[in-house]
Amino acid sequence: MSLPDLSDLATPGTTIALRVTPKASRNAITRDGDDLRIYVTTVPENGKANTAVTKLLAKALCIPKSSLTLIRGETSRDKVFRIR
Repeated sequence: MSLPDLSDLATPGTTIALRVTPKASRNAITRDGDDLRIYVTTVPENGKANTAVTKLLAKALCIPKSSLTLIRGETSRDKVFRIR
């Protein structure tokens, strides 16, 4: 699995808006300009998909998972994360 380099977004205080597709065939991140889409294979039950998205996004940003906070969209496909 090859992830795009999103380290240019890894500035403390930055908010990142993205769209999530759970139950995908593979884990992936696509970037089209300012639009981010994350595909995860996990199901959206009990926060499992949110955990997978956080892990995948942190890996692409080259930051620890603990530096990401989900500030909007806990049960939505459209999510906003903040880097601290």
